[in-house]
Amino acid sequence: MKRSMLIVPAVAVLAMVAMAAVASAGENRNFVAVLSGGDEVPAVDTHARGLAQFQLNQNGDELAFKLIVANIEDVAQSHIHCGTAGVNGPIVAFLYGFGPIVSPEGILAEGTLSGTDVIPRPDSPACPGGVADFDDLIAKMQSGGAYANVHTVVNPGGEIRGQVR
Repeated sequence: MKRSMLIVPAVAVLAMVAMAAVASAGENRNFVAVLSGGDEVPAVDTHARGLAQFQLNQNGDELAFKLIVANIEDVAQSHIHCGTAGVNGPIVAFLYGFGPIVSPEGILAEGTLSGTDVIPRPDSPACPGGVADFDDLIAKMQSGGAYANVHTVVNPGGEIRGQVR
């Protein structure tokens, strides 16, 4: 069995565990986005899948993240965007970018975001209220007004996407 075929069930299991953690989190400090081509706008026909996990620290000033992908080739960048489901919005933070184009199976990126990583965006139809700072980014994530996206060479607008919840 190909290694990539084993990764897809692993990503699904991780998604279920992450969603259970989010459901049990009282203060909404844990977030998850399950990424697929069907959630792209417009939808992308792909076997690629992903999972983005986020955890806000106790002080509320840093966001740890891990981005896991499978069955995807030639990844160029990944971001958090401002925007609700069905809307393409502006980039507000980088998860992966400015590195080599890669074809990972497993962890694409992990790290910590803080206020200096937020790209301020004005109020717009795609990003109602805008994003001025880190607190605004967290508010968007808590309200369903942010999504994670993985961009590839073949699909520069995004190959897989999922709302942060």
